[in-house]
Amino acid sequence: MASSLLPSCSLTRNSLIPMACASSRQGDRCDFRILHVELRGQRRRGLKTASVICGASTNTSAYTSSSSSSGTYVFRDLEADDFRHPLDQQNTLLLRAIPGLKEFGKALLGPVSEQVMLLENIGTSVRVAENQLSDLYQLLIDACKILNVEAPDLYIRQNPVPNAYTLAISGRKPFIVVHTSLVELLTRKELQAVLAHELGHLKCDHGVWLTFANIVTMGAYAVPGLGGFIAQRLEEQLFRWLRSAELTCDRAALLVTQDSKVVISVLMKLAGGCPSLADQLNVDAFLEQARSYDKASSSPVGWYIRNAQTRQLSHPLPVLRAREIDEWSRSQEYRSLLRRAAEL
Repeated sequence: MASSLLPSCSLTRNSLIPMACASSRQGDRCDFRILHVELRGQRRRGLKTASVICGASTNTSAYTSSSSSSGTYVFRDLEADDFRHPLDQQNTLLLRAIPGLKEFGKALLGPVSEQVMLLENIGTSVRVAENQLSDLYQLLIDACKILNVEAPDLYIRQNPVPNAYTLAISGRKPFIVVHTSLVELLTRKELQAVLAHELGHLKCDHGVWLTFANIVTMGAYAVPGLGGFIAQRLEEQLFRWLRSAELTCDRAALLVTQDSKVVISVLMKLAGGCPSLADQLNVDAFLEQARSYDKASSSPVGWYIRNAQTRQLSHPLPVLRAREIDEWSRSQEYRSLLRRAAEL
C-alpha cells in the first residue's frame, strides 16, 4: 500500500503513524486506521511505527481476575525522561529543540482521524469501565497511578490475533485497544505489563514525535539528487529511534510490574510460546539464550550479520529486549527510582 497520511482501515496492510501495538508471531501486522502493529518490525520502506509488548509468562495460564496486589510502589512525580532510554532521549531532545514541532504534529493528524477511530472503537468494541470488566479497569488504573499518567480509555475487541495498540494525537482522550485473544493468552500481571508499555508510549509522546520524523523522511525522498541517500540515512536513524522507544516502554512495563521476570516472560511468550506450553517456559533459560546470541554475534562476522539482521527492524529482537530489561532491573538508575517511590 502506498504511503499516505490519511487513515486506512485494514488489519493486514501496512499503515502509517501509530502509537503502539503487538503481535504474537514474527511478521504479523495489525493496521488499524493510522496504526501499524508489529511485534518485531518488518524490513520495509516508507513510514515507520512504534509498537508494544504482549504475551504470557512462565508457569502461567490465561488471565484471571483478582484484587489489586499489595506491596506495589507508585512514582508520583515520575517524568518520561526519568526512564527514557538514552537513544530515545537523544532523539527526543533533538526534536524538542524545533519550535512548535509538537503542536504541528498534533494538528497534522487532527481531530478528524481521532473521531473516526473513536466511533470505530465505540461501535465495535467493549469499553472497559468500573461497571464493565472492572478487573481490567483496575489493572489500568493502578498502572496509571504507578506511572503518574492520566488514564486513557480502554477497549476490548474480538480478534483472534493477539494485539494491543494505543493512540493519542490531538485534544481527545487517548485510548488503548486490546484484542480478546491477547487477554486469553496473558496472566493478570502480564496483561498489566502490556498496558504499562502502552502507557509508556503515551507518557513519552512517541506518536507526536514519530509523526514529524516520518514527514521529514518522506520530504527527503522528494529532494532531487541526493534526496534518496539522505532519506536512507534518516530511515536508519529512525529505525534506531524506534528500537530505543520500545526499550523505553519495556522500562515502563517494569516500573509497573516491578518484576523483571514478568516482562521477560512476555517477550519469551511472543518469541515462541502458546497457552498450552506456558507452564513449561523458563525465564532463566531464555536469558541464557540471549547471552548465547551475544556470544554468537561477538566475532567480526557475527557482528556484521547481527547489524544486517537488525538495522531495518523497528523492534529490537526479543532476546535482546529480554537481556536489556534484565540489565536495567539491576541498574542504579532503576534502584534510584524505586527509592523515590511510595507504596500504592
